[in-house]
Amino acid sequence: MRTTLYIGLVLFSFIQACGYKSNYQDIRTHNKLAEDNHELSKEKEIINPDGQILLTRILPPQGFQRNKSTENSFAFYLRHLPLKPHNSEVKLYNGKRKPNYGIYDAVVDLDIGTKDLHQCADAIMRLRAEYLWNNKQYDKIHFNFTNGFHCDYTEWMKGKRIVLKGNSASWEQTADSSNTYADFWKYMEIIFSYAGTLSLSEEIKPIGIDEMQIGDVFIQGGSPGHAVIVVDMAINDTTNKKIFLLAQSYMPAQEIQILKNPNDETISPWYSTDFIEKLVTPEWIFKKTDLKRFEE
Repeated sequence: MRTTLYIGLVLFSFIQACGYKSNYQDIRTHNKLAEDNHELSKEKEIINPDGQILLTRILPPQGFQRNKSTENSFAFYLRHLPLKPHNSEVKLYNGKRKPNYGIYDAVVDLDIGTKDLHQCADAIMRLRAEYLWNNKQYDKIHFNFTNGFHCDYTEWMKGKRIVLKGNSASWEQTADSSNTYADFWKYMEIIFSYAGTLSLSEEIKPIGIDEMQIGDVFIQGGSPGHAVIVVDMAINDTTNKKIFLLAQSYMPAQEIQILKNPNDETISPWYSTDFIEKLVTPEWIFKKTDLKRFEE
């Protein structure tokens, strides 16, 4: 990658990061109290310490059951995310640990590299792209930079790389055609550098809470901004009440984590879709109108 790319686009990288809100300390205090008051018996009913994937680690609360997901679907992929052993701590890109102050119940066992890039929107784009890459749907892997440049993975596969003149990006043939995972990851690191909550929020379409599906995203674009992804859902067939699980990365770059629910310890880490206006998560507060979906 040419030096000009990093010089010309450096401005965009400053507005990609997840950020802290002024109410962060209040949220953290609320999380700690909820964690201290959590009943072990209830945790055992939902958390299976021996489960090695999301599907088997986090069980639906009594009265709820998961809907079936089609094999090779995005929902199926997310439900089968590999998890680190129970009670593992989140690892940052530099090897340091993120203490669990009532923030997460499980850690996704996927490598994030050694650069401070894999943050909130980046993790979501990574999950989406890696699902498509594993299913050989290469033509569906594309994201927009914050400057509007449309970055298709199929062009990257041909050996083309990005060159910048001023604030305008373009493709140039500089490498041999290749589609190894190492090449895919290099593409994703470019996406992590120059796309983020702002560009992703404009790229995916708004969805109503009643239409929620696995793979949908709560996102607030900007600086600061944040995004979390719905990685599972379950329903109570008697009441038709729906619940969901959320995953996030954060700042600095860190492993993906399954979030606790600081609002209702009886179903945590599951969240109910019947929240009023605000969705309070351990490190961010979203609105109902923040729910969006990738277009097929």
